[in-house]
Amino acid sequence: MLTPCCSLSRPTTTTVREFLQQQAAQPFSYREVGRTAGRPPRGYAYDDNHVQLGEGEACFVRACAALHEWKMFPPGWTAITPAETGPVVPGLTVAMQARALGVWWLNACRVVYLVDETQPVRRRGFAYGTLPAHVEQGEELFTIEQWADGTVWYRVQAFSRPRYWPVRLARPLARRLQAKFVRDSKAAMTQLVGTP
Repeated sequence: MLTPCCSLSRPTTTTVREFLQQQAAQPFSYREVGRTAGRPPRGYAYDDNHVQLGEGEACFVRACAALHEWKMFPPGWTAITPAETGPVVPGLTVAMQARALGVWWLNACRVVYLVDETQPVRRRGFAYGTLPAHVEQGEELFTIEQWADGTVWYRVQAFSRPRYWPVRLARPLARRLQAKFVRDSKAAMTQLVGTP
């Protein structure tokens, strides 16, 4: 199966498990693998968004834990299912579910690389990229940053373009859904991690 799955009802655990098994050996659906680590490639929409979660070590630790537990995916209309339990590692394949226009879409992604830096900004996180069974084509980087003043930030960077023909036809709607994901993701992380 090289196209995303869609259905009127949320995919069952069995459906997601079978989907992940089918995607395990698939290559990335774009050539620019790893480019969220540098200059974004041409021919893609590029987004860079962040929100302050709080400050201090405890906030940074909570935020990193939430990120590695995939808590940045807004509940209700998105979900993420790793192929296996355990830590986020390069090569891990995941099923990303999103509900749009009354339809659940099941998309495949794979973790590309991890981020663990101390200079010039303390950063932890990871990037994942699309596989052939995804409505989009590109890569997304999720990081937690602690700046020199001690403030803690959640940041989402992505380059993407439509891959699946219905998304190409409805590109403005797809861009609105991407913006909604970022807004809801920032809200989810702020609510979960934010300093009281």
